[in-house]
Amino acid sequence: MLSDTKLNLLQQLVQSASKEEIIWTKGYLAGYLDKNLIGTQAPVIPVLESVAVKPLIIYGTETGNSKKIASQLLASFKKNKIQAKSIDVFQYDKAKLEKESLVLFVMSTQGEGEFPQNAVEFYEYIKSTSLDLSGTSYAVFGLGDSSYPLFCNAGVLLDEVLSQKGAKRLLPLVKADVDFAPDVLVWEKELQSVFKKEVVATNVASVVKGNTTEHKKNYKGIISTKIILNDVGSKKETYHIELSSEDEINYEPGDALGIIPKNSKNDVEFIIDYFELNSSTEITVKDQKNTVENWFLERNIKGLSKRSIEQLSVLLKEDIKFEKTDLIDVLKQYPNAKSIKIEDLISVLLPIAPRLYSISSSAEAHDGEVHLTVNLNKFKIGEVLKTGLASQFLADYPINTEIDFYIHKNQNFRLPSEETDIIMIGPGTGIAPFRSFIAHRDATGAEGKNWLFFGEQHFVLDFYYQTEIQEWITTGVLTKLDTAFSRDQEKKIYVQDRIREKANEFNKWIENGASLYICGQKNPMSIDVENAILDVLVQERNISLEEAKQVLEDLEVAGKYQKDVY
Repeated sequence: MLSDTKLNLLQQLVQSASKEEIIWTKGYLAGYLDKNLIGTQAPVIPVLESVAVKPLIIYGTETGNSKKIASQLLASFKKNKIQAKSIDVFQYDKAKLEKESLVLFVMSTQGEGEFPQNAVEFYEYIKSTSLDLSGTSYAVFGLGDSSYPLFCNAGVLLDEVLSQKGAKRLLPLVKADVDFAPDVLVWEKELQSVFKKEVVATNVASVVKGNTTEHKKNYKGIISTKIILNDVGSKKETYHIELSSEDEINYEPGDALGIIPKNSKNDVEFIIDYFELNSSTEITVKDQKNTVENWFLERNIKGLSKRSIEQLSVLLKEDIKFEKTDLIDVLKQYPNAKSIKIEDLISVLLPIAPRLYSISSSAEAHDGEVHLTVNLNKFKIGEVLKTGLASQFLADYPINTEIDFYIHKNQNFRLPSEETDIIMIGPGTGIAPFRSFIAHRDATGAEGKNWLFFGEQHFVLDFYYQTEIQEWITTGVLTKLDTAFSRDQEKKIYVQDRIREKANEFNKWIENGASLYICGQKNPMSIDVENAILDVLVQERNISLEEAKQVLEDLEVAGKYQKDVY
């Protein structure tokens, strides 16, 4: 389907062309499609005769990608007469695992090589109990980001522990990067071959590296602008940050910008002083040489991973109880830490992992710039107020000083065709990609309607990008705006309440083909919003909750319901 503008251009071209020119154009387009588009389409998976296997798909997810893959597999299996079931690992009854004959795991990795929160208990259960899984066959599809040090580590650990408990490996572990869609199709095809016994299952421990398409490009640039979006008196501290580079920054709406923050000089100096070291002393760890100062600037010393805490416990001969603690807190709590060899301490600290921020600009509208919307993460541990490493790093970063960053392509959060309507739900800094979406549609003249739901604490203090949004409403680019400022009245109101209030129209937009987007905090926002959408579907379509869940699942598989949550 072409927009009216493009259709008119095509008609003008055809009407003025000769017969020979039309024949040549037909051949050109066929060749272009074959070269540029056909190769990216999903391979045709033949419909099978009924297959006598009943796989159970168990997924562990933090942001929803594993669930999306599980839903895609389930739909394809059913189409191909394979009776399959899909379930969240947190909801699965672990005691039944020994009785399962065929289980497919889709497992994402979070942060520093950790399991999603909903999968931790499941993994610990398998690891710590004397299960006999000799009657179970399995395959693991690991999801991760190769920018992080322990790529797909949760998938690796799960694959290992299942094998150790006697389960039979159907296929090698797949370690899929952020562009995982082609890997899913390959895995699905291989699974169906195993189900049909066209290939022999393997129990040899091996790894298949997924799609190796480069998903990031590194840049050097500067922070040219940094302003606080909140007014005086707000409890929030949210920054609008503009970066520029001498290189052309290539990105699309929906992409993210990645940075690798460094620890604060104050924290590093504390550690160096604690161990009575010289900051310029060079130390070699695992064949890498660096100064003491640089080691601690670039190693994770805040919010230590479970792995690092366990290894520190061994070094200290202490049972460290706290989770996600900082190295400085450990040093203060355990005076015998002074006896640790500095090389041993550095070796248990992981490199600082990248942090991703949704891009809030459009290359079409903000030439040569990339914008971020960053909230300074503040939280308390006991009575001590702390801040997030990356958000504090950006808040403190000097203007016009060189900074390294990269563009992280996100093919799972993309605008639809220009004529398709969109519904955007983005409270707080979740508005970031939707500022990009609307600015892009404004600059390109896209014909689809746009509906934005935005929420924060106070209208006067926390209405991010208010002037731009009002201008978009005036010009008609933004068709509808619904806001929820939770603290402006006695009863708190959130975006999910506004969705329920507009249930009839919200459902009509979806029925008419609108694409649905959510961005922001996973817990509790995205869960509360999804529950509100389900309520709307149940009410307006007079269907059951299970049927409503299936509607959302179908939209997600079709790419018409996309989430960027964290």
